[in-house]
Amino acid sequence: MIDIKFLRENPDVVKENIKKKFQDQKLILVDEVIDLDIKNRQAMLNGDNLRAKRKQLSNEIGNLMKQGQKDEAEKIKAEVQKLNDELAENEKMEAEYAEAIRERMMKIPNIIDPSVPIGKDDSENVEVQKFGDSVVPEFEIPHHADIIARFNGLDKEAAGRTSGVGFYYLIGDVARLHEAMLAYARDFMINAGFTYAIPPFMIRSDVVTGVMSFEEMDAMMYKIENEDLYLIGTSEHSMIGRFKEQLVKKDELPISMTSYSPCFRKEIGSHGLEERGLYRVHQFEKQEMIVLCEPEDSMEWYNKMWKLTVDLFRSWNVPVRQLDCCSGDMADLKVKSCDVEAWSPRQQKYFEVGSCSTLGDAQARRLGIRVKSEKGNYYPHTLNNTVVATPRGLIAVLENNYNEDGSVTVPEVLRPYMGGLEKIMPKN
Repeated sequence: MIDIKFLRENPDVVKENIKKKFQDQKLILVDEVIDLDIKNRQAMLNGDNLRAKRKQLSNEIGNLMKQGQKDEAEKIKAEVQKLNDELAENEKMEAEYAEAIRERMMKIPNIIDPSVPIGKDDSENVEVQKFGDSVVPEFEIPHHADIIARFNGLDKEAAGRTSGVGFYYLIGDVARLHEAMLAYARDFMINAGFTYAIPPFMIRSDVVTGVMSFEEMDAMMYKIENEDLYLIGTSEHSMIGRFKEQLVKKDELPISMTSYSPCFRKEIGSHGLEERGLYRVHQFEKQEMIVLCEPEDSMEWYNKMWKLTVDLFRSWNVPVRQLDCCSGDMADLKVKSCDVEAWSPRQQKYFEVGSCSTLGDAQARRLGIRVKSEKGNYYPHTLNNTVVATPRGLIAVLENNYNEDGSVTVPEVLRPYMGGLEKIMPKN
């Protein structure tokens, strides 16, 4: 949510930003907010005048009562009561205007960074750089579901009976490799100076609307029936929510944290929920990172964060690339965003394994997170980035470490988490 003062003073800038995000249907919201803001400020001024008049009359009543002029005091009391009625009606109007403004402001997209490429959807994202050689071996790489099947490591049929489409059982060495990746990612981030946390896996609706747009919420979140609780789609939501309505001391910044959680997503409208394997599922696990920082430091943190994901995947022998997300592919709260994609030697193309975003002060403004300083309070910037999300990360490791004999070499850094195991050998 952008600052209403900025919108008031720069309506054309806000409208141009909406156009860059190809959301022309939202242009009318800017004019509506300006009109409602004028009416709201007039109502607030009227309220102040009514309160001042009431205070003046109350003082007169006190003086008249001291002078024994009770009848005159009673007349003025009637005027005060009339003012109270007017004030109550005015305050109701103020609340209605404020809610109407907030409802519209929540739908107006954040101002994107000038460096963001302009495009309608993810097909217009821009490759920035590659890390590692995207090698295609001379032998055939099977579908990851077939690789896992040779280790007796996946059971989607049983998961279908217990939970439905989009769920899975991981078994044996594959399950162990999956957890080794998460454990290593945890330690990798701790060694990078981030504080480790395990957050709540359910959050209230006011936190959900504080960290994401309504469109994202409807498409992603599972709601708990008869409760004001949602299952998290990513732990960044509950991690940022930890600071809701808090006044952070300036010397506490930056706050850099890494969190583990299961994640749950509806994936409405997504292609391939019925597909073989684990690429798109309703449930997965993730190591995440979040940062709260000074506004002037957010772009430095942004670059530091996505590079950590690159370094992690390179330590697993996985080639990756970084893409700048175009304007139309970015959620409304994001100022700038990029994807980290892993190389698939089977498909001979890259696929997304992580996303890094800086959101400016939008989340902090929605959640009431402020920084206390000697010069006054202000909103910090918030950022988030995927360290690793499995099972997509698992797919990348399996394909890029697959051997011609059907075995998978365990990346060296993961072996201590696998009891020293160097290779996963086929069971059939």
